[in-house]
Amino acid sequence: MITTVFKNNEGPGSVFLVAKDGKAFYRKAFGKSNIELNVNMTAVNVFQIGSMTKQFTAIAIMMLEEQGKLNVTDSILKYIPDYPNGNKITIHHLLTHTSGIKDFTKIKSIMSIAKKDLTPKELVNFFKNELVDFQPGEKFEYNNSGYVVLGYIIELVSGQTYEDFIEKNIFEKLGMNNSRYASDREIVKNRAYGYHNRGELTNKMYVSLSIPYASGSLMSSVDDMLKWQNAIKKNGLVSQSTTEKVFRKYTLNNGEPFTYGYGWHLKDIEGVPTREHGGSIFGFKSMAVYVPDLDIYVVGFSNCDCNSPTNIVREISSLVIENKQL
Repeated sequence: MITTVFKNNEGPGSVFLVAKDGKAFYRKAFGKSNIELNVNMTAVNVFQIGSMTKQFTAIAIMMLEEQGKLNVTDSILKYIPDYPNGNKITIHHLLTHTSGIKDFTKIKSIMSIAKKDLTPKELVNFFKNELVDFQPGEKFEYNNSGYVVLGYIIELVSGQTYEDFIEKNIFEKLGMNNSRYASDREIVKNRAYGYHNRGELTNKMYVSLSIPYASGSLMSSVDDMLKWQNAIKKNGLVSQSTTEKVFRKYTLNNGEPFTYGYGWHLKDIEGVPTREHGGSIFGFKSMAVYVPDLDIYVVGFSNCDCNSPTNIVREISSLVIENKQL
């Protein structure tokens, strides 16, 4: 199944891992991690994970709530006093994509800041005065701006940069030694280089990693992501009651349920509940599915935004659920 999609071993590649009961039983790399240098992909390669970053941002917020430094019911006006409509928008709204804030990635002038290194405050100021799409809690609409604001709140509350908070309180604690805030300048051991294919293969375009920020700027490996999933399963960073809040299905103002908790989509495969999330950032795509009832975790990374691992990851999950062979 995998090789039919990533069949060109001379082009960009991918890495897939499948785990049962916290232990990997399938782990394989395909294609090239660097086409120009003819370097084969390996299972230890490090990828930008895009919006899978949101899981880490959400858990960081919940860690701060357990420390008594914030509450998900707080309005964001408490932390950002000049935020328009901030008295009506709560941290909960940001976590669940129900805030109504304009998604900054959809603002026409986004390319004017794409290559600039902005502070979190400058990035928030870029979109905060945009007209809202709807009133808080009225609907669910996936939104990168909300997670940027969450990252800024993490900094304001903790006194640390978002990067330092995540690296010290999550990556170092869990031994996720191949995970970090992304950088195009620093040396990253085992880096997989990102590519586009818009008629022909090219290196990914440059975008300042201060722009995706807390909504999409982390890097990781499949092995580290398994450490992360095991820590979530074992309540290694937050308590069981907090974990239940993270994976609860919430409702809109009118009582209508929606399928997103705090940093994860809450869906199902063939009627079996799943927790899942993908990511897409210039040059990379990612996807992971966890099946809590069966303790199955499937994660896939690609180093070309032309090849999405989403369908493959979900199909592998389905096969494992059905106890078929890979």
